[in-house]
Amino acid sequence: MNHALLRDLTPAVIGVLVRRGADFVAAEDAVQEALVEALRTWPSVPPADPRGWLITVAWRRFLDETRADTARRRREDRAHLDPPPGPVPSGDDTLRLYFLCAHPSLTPASAVALTLRAVGGLTTRQIAAAYLVPETTMAQRISRAKKTIAGVRFDKPGDVSTVLRVLYLVFNEGYTGDVDLVIEAIRLTRHLAAVLDHPEVHGLLALMLLHHARRAARTTAHGALIPLAEQDRTRWDTSLITEGVRILQTALSRDRLGEFQAQAAIAALHADAPTASSTDWVQIVEWYDELARLTDSPVVHLNRAVAVGEADGPRAGLAALASLDPDLPRYQAVAAYLQERAGSRETAAHLYAEAARRATNTAERDHLLLQSARLNHPPPSSSTPST
Repeated sequence: MNHALLRDLTPAVIGVLVRRGADFVAAEDAVQEALVEALRTWPSVPPADPRGWLITVAWRRFLDETRADTARRRREDRAHLDPPPGPVPSGDDTLRLYFLCAHPSLTPASAVALTLRAVGGLTTRQIAAAYLVPETTMAQRISRAKKTIAGVRFDKPGDVSTVLRVLYLVFNEGYTGDVDLVIEAIRLTRHLAAVLDHPEVHGLLALMLLHHARRAARTTAHGALIPLAEQDRTRWDTSLITEGVRILQTALSRDRLGEFQAQAAIAALHADAPTASSTDWVQIVEWYDELARLTDSPVVHLNRAVAVGEADGPRAGLAALASLDPDLPRYQAVAAYLQERAGSRETAAHLYAEAARRATNTAERDHLLLQSARLNHPPPSSSTPST
């Protein structure tokens, strides 16, 4: 049984049912039933046209449910006739589904869960395991999301930026449970790039590939964090870097700069440097300036302060940091790094300890505590004993 094929076909099949008149909730339920039937019958009787088979079975499930429920007679009136036989056009059904699952009425958490279920084809159990919540909790979240967008019709172009933010949220969740959400986010973004020609979609895909290329070098065998400057760059995936840079260059050539393209350009400059000391920090600061102009995000300004500290010295970085809110995530960690580079070991040790208290995951906390402990021990004396 080709489970990957079923996952790839799921959004297109849901989209076809929605286009034929089913609302999203009914369409998604019918497709889930069709998938169960496919898992039962395909191993012994594989269909010649898997997509057509799923559409036919799901549509019949939808009609059966509609006809059996008198409370939904109005929906039956819209869909009382089976479509004529023949090939089913692809259209932009999958694209519509991306926009539907990222509907502005949904919370980010609900949009992510619904995207993984309807577009990604993951089971509720898999999504729950990935987010470390009980399956019943995730089922309720998905159910609420489906009810929120029940009956929503798309007669206007969707918001691409919202879809991209949902995919980026998936990517940033990393790996938990039996689902690698990084790989899943890249797969979905590749899929989106195939149906939507938009430079920011390609910018996000390039950013994901460039970050993912460094994955093997980010942690030790025991899960401890390895800072970018200390990573073994021979472990970076050069094929992913090459692909990411190529996709980015194509996107930038469209001259429609967006935030994901700017972030990818920064990642590309890091990937291009053979050593940490050879990083082109001046150009990275310039890209952060572009990114700040596009978003005015406090987090962007925080990361820019680090780049300024590398390009113009730690004092300049601290000056750039001074105007930012100390309650920003990672503010203390950035301040600690710049203070250490400026020679203020005691201040840096205190800030590292404070950053550790605010850390949101164990690996980050342990790394920051190690930095604090390192600075709390005086460096070995360089003087030689007198004779």
